Amino acid sequence: MLKYALIPFLPLTAFVFNGFFGRWLKDKAHWPPVLAVVCSFALAVSVLFDVIGGNTYNGVLFSWITSGTFDVHVGFKVDQLTSVMLIVVTTVSSLVHIYSIGYMHGDKGYARFFAYLALFTFSMLMLVMADNFLQLYVFWEAVGLCSYFLIGFWYEKKSAADAAKKAFVVNRVGDFGFGLGVMLIFITFGSLNYDVVFGAIGAGAHAGETLSIMGGTYGLFTVIAILLFTGAVGKSAQLPLHVWLPDAMEGPTPVSALIHAATMVTAGIFMVARCHPIFNQSQTALDVVTWTGGITALFAATIALTQYDIKRVVAYSTISQLGYMFVGCGVGAYTAGIFHLMTHAFFKGLLFLGCGSVIHAMSGEQDMRNMGGLKDKIKLTYWTFLIASISICGIPPFAGFFSKDEILWKAFSSHGAGHTVYYLLAIAAFLTAFYSFRLIYMTFYGECRASHDVAHHVHESPKVMTVPLMILAVLAFAAGFVGIPDILGGPNNFHHFMSNVFGGGHEALEGGAVEGAVEGASEGMMMAISVLIGLAGIGLAWFMYRLRPELPAKAAKLSFAVHDLLYRKYYIDEIYDTLIINPLKWSSTHFLYKFVDVGIVDGFVNAVASLVDAMSRVLRRLQSGYYHHYAFGMAFGVVVIVGIFMFTR
Repeated sequence: MLKYALIPFLPLTAFVFNGFFGRWLKDKAHWPPVLAVVCSFALAVSVLFDVIGGNTYNGVLFSWITSGTFDVHVGFKVDQLTSVMLIVVTTVSSLVHIYSIGYMHGDKGYARFFAYLALFTFSMLMLVMADNFLQLYVFWEAVGLCSYFLIGFWYEKKSAADAAKKAFVVNRVGDFGFGLGVMLIFITFGSLNYDVVFGAIGAGAHAGETLSIMGGTYGLFTVIAILLFTGAVGKSAQLPLHVWLPDAMEGPTPVSALIHAATMVTAGIFMVARCHPIFNQSQTALDVVTWTGGITALFAATIALTQYDIKRVVAYSTISQLGYMFVGCGVGAYTAGIFHLMTHAFFKGLLFLGCGSVIHAMSGEQDMRNMGGLKDKIKLTYWTFLIASISICGIPPFAGFFSKDEILWKAFSSHGAGHTVYYLLAIAAFLTAFYSFRLIYMTFYGECRASHDVAHHVHESPKVMTVPLMILAVLAFAAGFVGIPDILGGPNNFHHFMSNVFGGGHEALEGGAVEGAVEGASEGMMMAISVLIGLAGIGLAWFMYRLRPELPAKAAKLSFAVHDLLYRKYYIDEIYDTLIINPLKWSSTHFLYKFVDVGIVDGFVNAVASLVDAMSRVLRRLQSGYYHHYAFGMAFGVVVIVGIFMFTR
């Protein structure tokens, strides 16, 4: 128990320590969080080997809430899925903590920044180790709170403060549905413990039950699954709740790497995979997951084509890749979804930290139109960035090839929604390769377009920043080797490892999917097609941005309407402003404030005050200060009392 408890509580201790003593540690304030998270990583590696050896863990830390039949504890469920998530979270978090020593050096909020990072790491670790839905929900909210702190870290800047509020509010929308799902689970099963709920489902409890909602009849498990998935849509930035993540780039770049690429945004994927017994009971819910992921993957990829802020390009890439993971889960290939979650954490974390290194070299510049010619000036950043870009394009033998290709194959070979969504993912894969190398060519090749002062000071980042880049580059290249498919000589150790979690239901879905493959299409052929799609996207980027660099401007001019639509992100923010934000502002100002607050509430209070004032003006005339007035009043009172007494006898 001690080893499992130390993994999350070491970062919590570092947070508390920095919170009390960080101001005195000053530029040494990174040491407690860095040491704590690195130790958590070492313990996570130990846990992984324990799980590989067959030693899983499920235990109670302490009793939390007991009220009648409602009995919830804080506990840990450490199985194959948890061990993978622990490695992902602690690896990326450790490297981001180390990288931040150089990136945040000299910032006046240095100690506070590392305290927030440690608190986030604690919250995320408690989320993935939870053994019940309430603990999952509480730390689901906690990572959202940490996201608010970190996105708005530079709160003096209005854009950062606005982005933090936007992220917090948008996630509340999804989390409202998630909370309802948790409540419905307790009402249905009388427990929030994973093993109790999933065990009951496995025994056939409540199979075929329905709910009547607003005159319609819906399957019980469909309602539960979609409510839970609503939370995932918000946390993992899927349509239509994706709008917070691109704006979240206002936070420091290490925050983008840790929270908005590698860990927090993957909580939705983890939750769907963890709750696969629930989702497997409803094909409708799985189709919703599949379509949401597929449409989001293509939607975000098209927007990334026209963005010029280097971090925003990578942010929309993150939204798109999360869509791939949801498609994997939606077609029943939960292992493929988690596999892509793992490899994506490494190459996307590398891309964001690479962006930070570029921004550091360019004295804070983030517009790719003001970059160029950096290939030979920041060589280490360039080569690591190139490795991450090749990986996300799905080119073998880089990690992204093994994980993304498997999702494409599982989608193509599935029945119904998955097979159709495959074509959306294939187009998104082509666009991904194109915009990834558009970024490479605009940033690192050609003539330097920066001002003379900025160009003169371009320099490679310090080792404390480049060493994490190199480690992530190795992982972005080699992490896929744990899941080499059988067709390439396997063994697929990752699938074998995860089969203990997803079991028969998962295998049955995947097996059925393969049986439904289009006649004549083999996994090898589809693998070759996906590689060609990636190479075609890279080739088009090379043609437009290296061979014919005048073409992008001409293409944008010729298709101005389309370019403007994509550049302005389909006007989604403007639509939300028109349909939701502005009506809320108007109703708040004119109805709630002027009519309800001022007109009714204040009017009533003021009317009472005016009445009291008027009565007081009358009554105070009785207090004249003259003795003969008081004597007359007393005599008059005696007459009234005597009269009453006489007439009432």
